[in-house]
Amino acid sequence: MLFDLTDLRLFILIAELNSLTRSAERMNLSLAATSNRIKELETRFGTRLLYRESKGVQLTPAGQTLLHHAQQFMQQVEHLKSDMQQYNNGIKGYIRIFANTTAVTEFMPEILGKFLASHPQVNVALEERLNHDIMRGIQEGTADIGIVAGPVQGDGLEVLNFSTDRLVLATALEHPLAGAGTLPFIDTLEYEHVGLHEGSTLHHFLSKIVTENGQRLKLRIQVRSFEAMCRMIETNVGIGIVPLSAALRHQQTMQLAIVELSEPWSVRERSMVFQNFDTLSPHARNLVDFIREQTATPAADDGKVSALADAVKKKSAREKKSA
Repeated sequence: MLFDLTDLRLFILIAELNSLTRSAERMNLSLAATSNRIKELETRFGTRLLYRESKGVQLTPAGQTLLHHAQQFMQQVEHLKSDMQQYNNGIKGYIRIFANTTAVTEFMPEILGKFLASHPQVNVALEERLNHDIMRGIQEGTADIGIVAGPVQGDGLEVLNFSTDRLVLATALEHPLAGAGTLPFIDTLEYEHVGLHEGSTLHHFLSKIVTENGQRLKLRIQVRSFEAMCRMIETNVGIGIVPLSAALRHQQTMQLAIVELSEPWSVRERSMVFQNFDTLSPHARNLVDFIREQTATPAADDGKVSALADAVKKKSAREKKSA
């Protein structure tokens, strides 16, 4: 053989750390043994794989190609292990998911709670990532399932739409925009906003829209969850763009008004992404099916937003009248 699994694990680690020394330490190998393994790989493939520099190492174009195949190969090894583990009740399956902010904070906790309760032999790693990082993770084989929102460029990947949500404006009941039925996003930009943290998918998405239109988002405060956003919005710190599913959930315990946005991009398709459904482990395929079952009913239809906005408006008027 041209290589063994240790060679591939070592090479992937070197690519991540850009260091032979640190990779050797992680693999419990001597630096000499690590260098020899890389040299043997280069000899067997007949090409240089690494540029050795004073600050570490970098992959050559051939090294990048090897890394891509090594990651896919190791993913298949993990799938093989998972497929065989079903015959050993003492060993658990493992599913790695990269997902956007809404999925991680809103609907996946409940879904995973139910799924894991009925699949005690499975462990799941759920990581919040930006859409482009999710897609790259699936392409490189570092995640089994990706969950994204909005337009998706699959680049040879399988994309499965499983539900629809929409972005809405949330305001305090006394805010000037609280009574609006529908308005364009640009009309919100004169007001101060409450936003998610810099690394969130939603912040990245809105910042891109604002920048492309030559505008600026007046961010008064940034927080790390939709619950924190809604609490700030309730106290009139600012207004905020949130998924309808989050707005409806937090409206049950907070004084919030919900206003529709008129832009087509406010309607967001949720999609699951994977390299190939048929090559997923049985556990991962079961989870994909379970997510589809649990999200079969849309979070809310278009008319529900206006109805809720009207209800909140009337409630606010009654409270002011009684006061």
